[in-house]
Amino acid sequence: MTIGDITPKKERKSRRSKHVVDDTAPLLPKRQDEDAGYDEFNGASFTGAVFNLSTTIVGAGIMALPATMKVLGLILGIAMIIFMAFLTDASIEFLLRFSRAGKTTSYGSLMGDAFGKYGRIFLQICVLVNNIGVLIVYMIIIGDVLSGTSSSGVHHAGVLEGWFGEHWWNGRTFVLIVTTLGIFSPLACFKRIDSLRFTSALSVALAVVFLVITVGIAIIKLISGTIMMPRLLPDVTDLTSFWKLFTVVPVLVTAYICHYNVHSIDNELEDSTQIKPVVRTALALCSTVYIMTSFFGFLLFGDSTLDDVLANFDTDLGIPYGSLLNDAVRVSYAAHLMLVFPIVFYPLRLNMDGLLFPSARPLALSNMRFAFTTVGLITLIFLGANFIPSIWDAFQFTGATAAVCLGFIFPAAVTLRDRHSIATKKDKILAIFMIVLAVFSNVVAVYSDAYAMFKKNSVTERTA
Repeated sequence: MTIGDITPKKERKSRRSKHVVDDTAPLLPKRQDEDAGYDEFNGASFTGAVFNLSTTIVGAGIMALPATMKVLGLILGIAMIIFMAFLTDASIEFLLRFSRAGKTTSYGSLMGDAFGKYGRIFLQICVLVNNIGVLIVYMIIIGDVLSGTSSSGVHHAGVLEGWFGEHWWNGRTFVLIVTTLGIFSPLACFKRIDSLRFTSALSVALAVVFLVITVGIAIIKLISGTIMMPRLLPDVTDLTSFWKLFTVVPVLVTAYICHYNVHSIDNELEDSTQIKPVVRTALALCSTVYIMTSFFGFLLFGDSTLDDVLANFDTDLGIPYGSLLNDAVRVSYAAHLMLVFPIVFYPLRLNMDGLLFPSARPLALSNMRFAFTTVGLITLIFLGANFIPSIWDAFQFTGATAAVCLGFIFPAAVTLRDRHSIATKKDKILAIFMIVLAVFSNVVAVYSDAYAMFKKNSVTERTA
């Protein structure tokens, strides 16, 4: 028997048999994040759970990975992607094992079990900061892709503008209003995360479409002999280039952040023993997509690979039907983000409600609270994407910090706290390593972003 097998087999087999009837228990739960609110639905399939978790992982971060190959080289870059997948699996295993020990069924209640009320509140705030920032960035990217954007006096036409010309109905604000009302709002109204399994499957398929197009273009250019051999190892020539290697750490550390949805997916599975295979299958699927996207993206664009590889598809590819392929990549990616939106929104709404109404009954049982929380958050995200000019810079700091807390610092802290005395020495060593890596990546992220902003402001002042 392993350390993870801390409950009897029959008890873990089915969610419906999870709780023992207690005649003295109140009819309504005292807190909405306790176990009683989760047993309304227990029939989620293995495949649906894999797609939902995979969609949580593969968001906008996939576009930044080819640029990490430019810094690290192919060999070290791919090795780091694989290493982070294994580290993420270990951190999720910590969450699940200590949740079983404490009989908790949410990330917030696990933090509450380990660190009390303030641990739960801190976790909920981090989910809010991370997910609101991520969703605002998604909406900004969708607006950029469909309606275009202007930077440094240069206008980059959006897909709709390129197809139909410039009109009021394909302007940024109107396109985002239609997207919000026609796509985001209906998908955000589902009360179960398993209800999003089909849109999640389509979202993963659209990410694969982007990958297939990238692979196809790279193969065509390989055959025509217009692609150079990519760099296999990092190019370190001085101290500056050495320190530059560490700037990719935040991108890799946050590439697999999905921890805030693991409990929701686990709670809806009929057989709770399936969650570990679900996690590992999703990580294997996403790692494959990440490695192939990084490899072929860097192979295609080489040292010209931009921080967001999507921007590379705004240029002439130098092949037949290049313009059509550019549009296909951009549209498929925008559609992918639209379908990722409700998966990231689901835990955001749950944690916002838990923060505002900690003693209320479960959110799914209150239609009024559910509606007001949903409308309020979608409105906030829409306003942030349209009317706050510096939102991107702000969330580069706060988003990176909150993400590594959710993915590594909190699971490691729960392990080191070890309230139920189930952690091994190996677990605690790994937990310390996770915290050191997470803190280091935060320091690097904050320093590199601050330096970039300072440098950009200095250049602006000199040219003014």
